[in-house]
Amino acid sequence: MTTATSSRPRIKPLLVALAALLACGGLTACQDDTDIKASPATASATATIPAGLESFYNQKVSWYACDKKGMGEAKSGKDTGFTCAKVKVPLDYDNPGGETIEIAVKKRAAGGESVGSLFINPGGPGGSGIELVESAGSYFSKNLTSSYDVVGFDPRGVGASTAVDCLTDAELDAERAGANDPETPSATATQERAQKMGEACASKTSPAGLLDHIDTISAAKDLDILRAVDGQQTLTYLGFSYGTYLGATYAELFPANTGRMVLDGAVDPSLSAEELALGQAKGFEASLRAYVQNCQSSKLGCPLSGDVDSGVSQVREFLESTKTAPLPTSDSKRPLTYDLAVYGVLGSMYQTQLWPSLTLALSQAMGKVGKPDGSALLAIADAVSSRQSDGTYSNNGAEALMAVNCLDYPVQGDNASWEENAKAVNEASPTFGSQLLYPDAYCQGWGHTSSRKREKITASGAAPILVVGTTGDPATPYAWSQALADQLESGQLLTWKGNGHTAYGRSNDCVKKAVDTYLLNGTMPDKGLTC
Repeated sequence: MTTATSSRPRIKPLLVALAALLACGGLTACQDDTDIKASPATASATATIPAGLESFYNQKVSWYACDKKGMGEAKSGKDTGFTCAKVKVPLDYDNPGGETIEIAVKKRAAGGESVGSLFINPGGPGGSGIELVESAGSYFSKNLTSSYDVVGFDPRGVGASTAVDCLTDAELDAERAGANDPETPSATATQERAQKMGEACASKTSPAGLLDHIDTISAAKDLDILRAVDGQQTLTYLGFSYGTYLGATYAELFPANTGRMVLDGAVDPSLSAEELALGQAKGFEASLRAYVQNCQSSKLGCPLSGDVDSGVSQVREFLESTKTAPLPTSDSKRPLTYDLAVYGVLGSMYQTQLWPSLTLALSQAMGKVGKPDGSALLAIADAVSSRQSDGTYSNNGAEALMAVNCLDYPVQGDNASWEENAKAVNEASPTFGSQLLYPDAYCQGWGHTSSRKREKITASGAAPILVVGTTGDPATPYAWSQALADQLESGQLLTWKGNGHTAYGRSNDCVKKAVDTYLLNGTMPDKGLTC
């Protein structure tokens, strides 16, 4: 299963479930807040409404008090602190008078006097902003949540919005477990598999044209409508991972409407799908080495002996063994297969807060604390895939991921070049390469493709944009953040020397203060700041 993702996992439920050996978990709520005075961003003029879209920008949205979880209406008279709405947008912006779809929006009221709305996106593509805003108190500083109404939204094709639908929960379980993996991976086999998946999605997704219109440019246009109906003259935005690409695309399309924007864990918009896969292969392999080094130097009873090279080899040998001998788990119907084991380890590379849990899971799976058992590693793989304990998935991120990517990344090359690229990916990451192969071949088979070019984004005329890069980020390598900051006319890079995916909310007070200060009063950090 192709899993070249760049989303920001919600790790708090996992840390609780596994009783991780960390008192804080690195979440923002555990950090001290230095009080920063908030001031609203100023707009020079009323934002212009694009021709033909007046009815969407001027629509009257019915906000209602909603539950803390999901989009359900709160019980009469109950103040949950959340309001929800559905906003209509065109399915096809080239035909605004045609079919419409809905974007789900959820707002968390500011804890104090509000200076406006902060729109957020967790990444993906396919990540749910609805789920992220529900956890805003854990992921964002008290300074931000006191001063801003935090607005989460599910982009088109995702979650509670008009969404892609491909597989039942049981079918997705089988897909993740590798039940549909070809005996010998190849570009041809990937195309055949993707064609079947595309046909399944087309048969279940409504409206029929949705799969041709869930690209990021359309999502950015939706975001401008959300800004307008929320009464904001400019967009204040914090995007993580793929959310940086959505934010940068917005700034490119609507520079005059762009307010304070922070892009954390950036995607380089000029790269092809194959270049992204190779970059992630290198990033995840480097992150594994950092984990092994950390494991071997900790006092948690690391199951990996010897030096780092030896430890990495032991991880690979263990993973390889699950191909022929899947491990039993607490669910007799769900053994730990190779694909699940690989993703349990790979998923742990996103957040260093997961490393102690991974150490315990590997100790269990490798038989260092009794008979080999894959339960803990399966729990990690499930958590980073949004699978809940009852067997349902909290969102459709896995289905939306490739649907969006195949519209954003034009197919380049042919079978011969894809096989060469696959060889390079496997060489760069012998451990995780199997999860990152053949993105262009997949889209070729998927059938809903794009002819748009991958180009640099300059966002000429936009307000200052703060790009945050983590030196040891496996999913969005630091070089991508450097590239985006250089491309953006008003971009500035903030560096965190650390490991894991993204920085804000899981790094240190230096990063938090720099981001908060910009979002709250518009003051950018010193150029070249490294935390």
